[in-house]
Amino acid sequence: MQLETLTARLPWALPISLMMLLMAGCAGTGVDQRTGESDLPSQRDYGDSRTFPVPPEIQGNVDFWRHVYGVWSRGEVAIHDEEHIGVIYEVAKIPGPIKAGYTASQESWLKGRMDYHKRRLDDLEQRVRADQRLAESDRELLDKFKQAGGVGALYGASERVRAQRGVRERFRRGVEISGRYDQSFREIMRRHGVPEDLAYLPHVESSFQTNARSSVGAGGVWQFMPSTGRQYMTISGQVDERFDPILAADGAARYLSQAYQRLGSWPLAITSYNHGQGGMAKARSEYGNDIGRIVKNYKGPAFGFASRNFYSEFVAAREVASHADRYFPEGVRYEEPWLHDRLVLRDSMPAHHLARHYGTSKHQLADLNLHWRDSVVKGDGHLPPGSTVWLPQGTTRRIASHPPPVQAPVLVARVEPRAAKPLSAPARTAVAKVGPTTKPVTATSKPVTKPVIAKTKPRQEPSQVKARYHVVKPQETLYRVAVQNGISVDELRKLNKMRPNDNNIRPGQKLIVGI
Repeated sequence: MQLETLTARLPWALPISLMMLLMAGCAGTGVDQRTGESDLPSQRDYGDSRTFPVPPEIQGNVDFWRHVYGVWSRGEVAIHDEEHIGVIYEVAKIPGPIKAGYTASQESWLKGRMDYHKRRLDDLEQRVRADQRLAESDRELLDKFKQAGGVGALYGASERVRAQRGVRERFRRGVEISGRYDQSFREIMRRHGVPEDLAYLPHVESSFQTNARSSVGAGGVWQFMPSTGRQYMTISGQVDERFDPILAADGAARYLSQAYQRLGSWPLAITSYNHGQGGMAKARSEYGNDIGRIVKNYKGPAFGFASRNFYSEFVAAREVASHADRYFPEGVRYEEPWLHDRLVLRDSMPAHHLARHYGTSKHQLADLNLHWRDSVVKGDGHLPPGSTVWLPQGTTRRIASHPPPVQAPVLVARVEPRAAKPLSAPARTAVAKVGPTTKPVTATSKPVTKPVIAKTKPRQEPSQVKARYHVVKPQETLYRVAVQNGISVDELRKLNKMRPNDNNIRPGQKLIVGI
């Protein structure tokens, strides 16, 4: 009442007070009040709406992540609503030097900006509940919440204020690195019968940083957790194939194929990459295959910010990466495709033995084989049979032979000659008691020795030759078993008397892989 009376007497007071409030909130902070709409590329292309649909409920989410990846630099931070991330309060310029993390002064500055918006939202919620008159800027903000989820979306917004820094430079570098692997990733996806655009997923997971490690233990370009990784690749004391981008891509393709068969929807299968197949099966039981309804309404205990936004991030990353010239007009320098030779070891051996055979250095091989653990690189461990080894391009053309097995060193014991005992008395001729059928034997007689005949093993018939076997692990394919054992799929089928197009194997099955 008192404010209304003052405003009636001084009609110019409200505009000036609002101006002073804005100045107080923004002065000296380097804040840019734009919300990003004006600097977006005008064209939007989210591709195949049947495979990767973008329903209205997540349109704002996809647009938000498109800004994060392709528009906002790491010197900018968006302050927004955590649940309705399309509601952006401001995009602020970070003051001071721009580094990988925030400095102490930048953290203090950001906290001040977020506290300002929390107070503003709390005040707006109270006035809306009391049905009070709103300033034009507040009405505009309220309209955003109405579009996102109705007036009720405003309630509790002061507790959902979140900051998201731009990653444009990091994403652009990831696009450049992707040139190294994109062709191989797409071939793998096609081979497993899944959409080849799933090759864009590492932009979300790691920005194609090959040594990426998360705080919860996920590793590599495809960010497999150790427990999941062991189902689709080899993780041991010598190798960790999560850190080989191409081997891990094969595991990712098989996981996503299995997830799609279980969930029946690519948005759900992709989201399960973050949330798990069991979690998405539960969401599907409540809301069907509608990713929009799931993101908006599903309240699973572990379905938090990362899971709710994972599919939207993928669609946004696919949009930006597939139109790199539009989002990065300064240019993108794609790395050369990965064209190195692939070798699958038949026997266990150390890295230096492998390097010597192919005329290269152990350290050059270590640079190509990111899945080798330190024990192998240092020479303390042996690479297990079935391991993939990447060699410099053209190596197998130059040296076609497979490295021979490592021969175990033969240990020869040194035996000291035993000293002869001195004779105490001259030897006497011994005369044996002679029987009627016994010939006399004297000490000077030479013993009669029988010839020693060497025992030889009987020659094995072809039917007795031992075969080498491979026990099928969970999630292994016929192709994977063949590659691990250095044979073709056709050879594997012939050894096991399988039909020409038969790919069916089961965990625990014993396959012949060599004779």
